[in-house]
Amino acid sequence: MTTAATLAPPARRVSAPRAWSPWWMALLAAAVAFSGTGSATLNGDELATLSAARRSLAGMWELAFNIDGHFLPYYLFMHFWTMAGTAELWLRLPSALAIGVVAWLVTDLGRRLHSVRAGVFAAAIFAVLPSVSYFGAFARSYAFAAAAAVLSFWALHRALERPAAARRWVLYGVAVALVCSTHLFAVLVLPAQLALARRGAVVRMLGALAVGGLPAVALGLIGFGERHAISWIPQRGPEVWLKFPKMAAGTNAFGVVLFAVAVAGAVHLYARRGERPWALALAGWLVLPPLLLLAVSHLVTPVYVDRYLFVTAPALALLAGLAVAAIPRFAVAAGVAVVVLGCALSFPDHVDVREENGRFENIPWALRVIRAERDDAIVYGQSQLRTGFDYYADSLMPVDVLRSGDEPSPTGFGYPERADVAAALDGRERVWVVWRGSKQSGLEGDAVPRVAEVERAGFELKLAKHSAELPGLTVALFTRR
Repeated sequence: MTTAATLAPPARRVSAPRAWSPWWMALLAAAVAFSGTGSATLNGDELATLSAARRSLAGMWELAFNIDGHFLPYYLFMHFWTMAGTAELWLRLPSALAIGVVAWLVTDLGRRLHSVRAGVFAAAIFAVLPSVSYFGAFARSYAFAAAAAVLSFWALHRALERPAAARRWVLYGVAVALVCSTHLFAVLVLPAQLALARRGAVVRMLGALAVGGLPAVALGLIGFGERHAISWIPQRGPEVWLKFPKMAAGTNAFGVVLFAVAVAGAVHLYARRGERPWALALAGWLVLPPLLLLAVSHLVTPVYVDRYLFVTAPALALLAGLAVAAIPRFAVAAGVAVVVLGCALSFPDHVDVREENGRFENIPWALRVIRAERDDAIVYGQSQLRTGFDYYADSLMPVDVLRSGDEPSPTGFGYPERADVAAALDGRERVWVVWRGSKQSGLEGDAVPRVAEVERAGFELKLAKHSAELPGLTVALFTRR
C-alpha cells in the first residue's frame, strides 16, 4: 500500500555538496535576471505598478475595488518598497530576487525528488530561459507568483515526509496563501498537487489548501467584478497550446526541445513506482494551467494571456533537470549540453528582452522623436501614458494642454483631462500626438479618438513614426492647416 512517506523518497548521495548548491544557483539566476533590469525601459504595466505604489494606502484600496484588485498584495508591497526610490533598477530588483528564490527552491526540490545533480541542472536550465530574463526584470508580480508556486510544492514535499509535523503543514498553507496572493491565476498550479493526496495526509493537506486558498476567494470575487478591466483580451482557441513551449521558455526552438526533454523527465519519474504521484503532480504543474486558463476563458470571460502562465516555467526546468540527471554515466555531459544548447538557441531572445524596446513600449524613443519647439502642444491618445512621460521626460516637453490635474484618477490609471480639444489647442500651431498602438490604429480607424479630435480642431498630419514592435508607440506631429 502506498503511504504518504513513499511520496518523498530519501535524497540520494551524490558527489555535489548539497549545502551550497541552492545558494550558488539562486545567485546565478538572480544575477541573470538582474542583468536586464537597466536596459529595457518600463512599459505600461510596470508604470501602472509605479502609479499604484505611489498612492496612499487608502488610495490603493479604492483603486483595488475598481481595477487590478488581484494585484493589491503586490501593490502594497511595492508601496513600501518605493519609499526608498523609484529608479528602474530598484523597481525591478524584487522580481530578480524572486527569481533567485525560485532557483534555490528548484535546486532543493530536484535534490529531494532525485539528486543534487538534478536540482542543479534544473536551476541552471531555469536560469538560461529568456522568460526568466524577461519576468526577472519586470516590475510586476509574475516572478513572485513563480516563487510562491515552487514554494508550495517544496513545502508540500517536506510536509509529506513527516505528515504528523503540524509546523510543516502550516508552512504549506502559508505557501498556498502566497500563491493565491501573488497573482489570481497562479492558483491554477494547485490542482496538480491533488495527485499527492494520500491516506494519512489527505485531511491535513486539504485543510491547508482550504485555509491557504481563502485569499484566492476574496481576490477572485473582486476580480470578477472588474471584468471590464480585461475586456481587451481576445477569445483564444486550442491553437494557443501549440505556442505554450515558447511562452513558458520565452524562446521557440529551445522551448520545443525543452518541452520534449521535460516529457521524458515525467515519464522517467512515473516509471519509478514510488514516485508516480510526483510525476503526475509535476506534469500537472506544467500542463494544467494553460488548459484551465483556456477553460476559464470560454466558461467565464476571456482571460488567456501568455504572461499569466510564467508559473509553469519552474516545472518545465525541473522536469528537464530530472531527465538529464537520470541518464546513466553521461548525466553531467547531458546536463551541460542542454544548458549550452539553451544558451545558443535562445541568445537572440536574450538580446531582444534586453534592448531598450524589450518591453514593447519605448517611451525614451518617443521622447527622442519629439523635437519640441516653443509653444508646441502634446496630446495623449491614452491619458495613462502620462505616467511614463512624466517619469522619463525632461524640461523640454511640449505643453500638456489637456491635463487638468496632477494626480491619476482614484479609480484607474488615467488622468483627468479637459474635454474640449479644440479650445485647448486654440493659438497653437503644432501639436504632437502620442498613442499606444500602430500608425493605422490611430490614423485609419477610430481606436484613438483623440487623433480625430485634433484633426477636427484644424490640424493635419505632418509626420508619424512607430516604434519597432507591436503594439509599441506612435508619435505623430500635426500642424495647423
